[in-house]
Amino acid sequence: MSTKKDQKDNDNAIIKVNKWDGAAVKNALDDVVKNIITKKYNYHENFALLDGRLAICGIAVLVAITALIWDYFHPFPASRPVLVVCVSVYFVLMVVSTLYTMYKEKGIFVVAVQRDPAGFDPDYILEASSYLKKYDDQYTLVLSAKNDVTGVVNETSVTKSVANFIDVNGVVIPELVEAMVLKLHDSLSSQRKDK
Repeated sequence: MSTKKDQKDNDNAIIKVNKWDGAAVKNALDDVVKNIITKKYNYHENFALLDGRLAICGIAVLVAITALIWDYFHPFPASRPVLVVCVSVYFVLMVVSTLYTMYKEKGIFVVAVQRDPAGFDPDYILEASSYLKKYDDQYTLVLSAKNDVTGVVNETSVTKSVANFIDVNGVVIPELVEAMVLKLHDSLSSQRKDK
């Protein structure tokens, strides 16, 4: 059974990455941003976007298992029509999965919801996405906020070198990431209050 002290120690764990591996650096920074949004600002993470991709992939796995089982009980010449259908459906599902990732997820790594405790105001939905091109050191963080009722989306972003957040040993400095997230979050909050 973990205690609050154990949880606090896990939150303050040192994150060390290979600073020359762009994907590892991006994922480490994304994890720090996600922790800041969910822990510091008390947003509740919404997994619906991820669940959509998992559902598509789950159906594809079921189609592949169906083909495998059918071929086991009815060896190849007899299973040919079923295999052709299963392979075709699997291909279509992989195309749908790719399109879903490119056009629906768009690099979003966390969707967080802030509900009004009194229940009068609509849900405030915050999405965080990031980009780090291959062989580039410029990390772009985009925070977008959506009003659940009106559908109005406010967006703010910042692009900085990963060297601003990682020391020479490859250790991520969460306080520097938090300062950046705080600035973006405050910008979105002020836009929200202005409207």
